[in-house]
Amino acid sequence: MSIEIIEMPHLGESVTEASIAAWLVSEGDRIEKYDPIAEAVSDKVTTEIPSNYSGIVKEFLIDIDTDVEIGTPMVKIQTDEEGEDEGENSDSSESGIETGEEFTDHINEEIDKEAEREPMERQTTSDEKQSTPKDTQKDSDSTTRYSPAVVRISQERGIDLSQVEGTGKHGRITRKDVLAFDVDSQKPAAQQSSDKKENRSEESSPVEAESTRPQKAAPAASLLPNGGEVVPADGIRKAIARKMVQSSTEIPHAWLMVEADVTNIVKLREQTKATFKEHEGVSLSYFPFFVKAVVQALKKHPVINTSWDNGNIVYHKDINISVAVATDEHLFVPVIHQADRYSLNGLSKEVSRLAGLARQGKLTTSDMQGGTMTVNNTGSFGSVQSMGIINHPQAAILQVESINKRFVPTEEGGFKAADMVNLCLSIDHRIIDGLQAGRFLQTVKDNLGRFSDESDLY
Repeated sequence: MSIEIIEMPHLGESVTEASIAAWLVSEGDRIEKYDPIAEAVSDKVTTEIPSNYSGIVKEFLIDIDTDVEIGTPMVKIQTDEEGEDEGENSDSSESGIETGEEFTDHINEEIDKEAEREPMERQTTSDEKQSTPKDTQKDSDSTTRYSPAVVRISQERGIDLSQVEGTGKHGRITRKDVLAFDVDSQKPAAQQSSDKKENRSEESSPVEAESTRPQKAAPAASLLPNGGEVVPADGIRKAIARKMVQSSTEIPHAWLMVEADVTNIVKLREQTKATFKEHEGVSLSYFPFFVKAVVQALKKHPVINTSWDNGNIVYHKDINISVAVATDEHLFVPVIHQADRYSLNGLSKEVSRLAGLARQGKLTTSDMQGGTMTVNNTGSFGSVQSMGIINHPQAAILQVESINKRFVPTEEGGFKAADMVNLCLSIDHRIIDGLQAGRFLQTVKDNLGRFSDESDLY
C-alpha cells in the first residue's frame, strides 16, 4: 500500500482558484476509483470531483470554503496494493495524479452525469459501512444520511424516507427514488403501472434540476430561543457572499440614474412578439433590446468596458455581457461572449439559453467567465430604482428597471402618454467619472430610441 495525493484539478479555462464546498466522504472511508469525494466551487459553479484511486481516505488537506490555487494538494489516499495501483496508473505523474488531460476528460464526463446522480453518502467508518445490513441502515436515523436534495423533495411532497427503497449504492436513497415515490400509496413507484412511470419520467426532467449541485448533508439547522433557526449557507451562497464582499470593499461605487422613453420598443414588441415566437421558438422580451443598446454604447465608450488591475486600467477588446439570472435560491451571472456579434434575434436566443441552463443547474464554468460588464433586468420583478453591486472585477453594472406608462411633456409644450424606464448605472469610480457615465447612459438612451422596425430584430 502507498499514500497518494489528489490535487485540486483544473476546473475550466482561466480558472486559477477554487474552494471545497463540501467533502462527500469522511476520513477513514473506503472509496473506489471515480467515486465522488468532494464538491468544488469556482465562479459560483459547483463541480463534483471524483477520486482517481481506490483506497482509504486518510487526511483532508484543505479546509472547506478556503480558496486555493489549482494543483493544491486536497486529500491523502491510502491506495490498494501497489501492483494493482501501478497497473491502473502507469501513466500518472510522480504524485500519483492522472495526467491533466486524462483527469480533466474524466471530470467532464462526471459533470455531464451530475444531473442524474447524487453524491455518495457513507458511514463514518468503512467497517460500519461494510458490515451494516441495508435494512438496518435505512431504519437507523443515527447512521443514515440523505443529501439536501433528497431531504428537500421529501419535505415538499410529504414523503416518509423510511418508506422509500433506495436504488443507490449500499441502498442509498437518491433524488430519483424520491421523485418516483408514490405518496398516496406510500409504495415504491417501481410497483406502479407503466403509465404512472411515464408520468414520473416527466416529473424528473432536467427542468426540476437543482440550481446548485447536491451537497453532502449539511449540519442540521439549530433552533433559537425565540423560535428562529440558523441554517448553514450552501457552497453557492458562500461563493456569492465572498464575491459581494470583495466588490463592496475593493470597488468605490458611484451611482447614476436616467430615464428613457421606450414607447417605440413597446409598440415594436407588441406588433412582432407572436410571429417572433412562432418563427424563432423563443419569446421576444424587452431585455435583449437593452443588451443591444448597451453593447452599441460600449463601442463608443470603451472606458466602461474595463477593469482595474493593481493600479492599471485594462481595456477589454471583447464585449462580453454578463446577464443576471435569478433562481429561487441563488443569483447567477452567465456571460454572452462577444455580444457585439449578435443581432436582437441572436441575443434573445442566447439570453433564453443561458437562463434555462441557470435554472436547471447546468451552467458550466465557461458560461460564467469572462464578463466585462453586467446588465441586470431588475424590472422583471417590479423594481423602479436600484443600486447594483458591481460584478468584480468589472467596472460597471446597469440595472434595467420596470417599464411604466406615464404622462411626459412634449417639445410642443403639451403632454403625452409614454412608456418610461429608469436606467440605473453603478460604476467603479477609480476608472469612470460622472461625466463619462452620463455620456454612456445618453448613448444607451439614443440607441433605445432607434428600434422601430421589424427589420431591427435581425
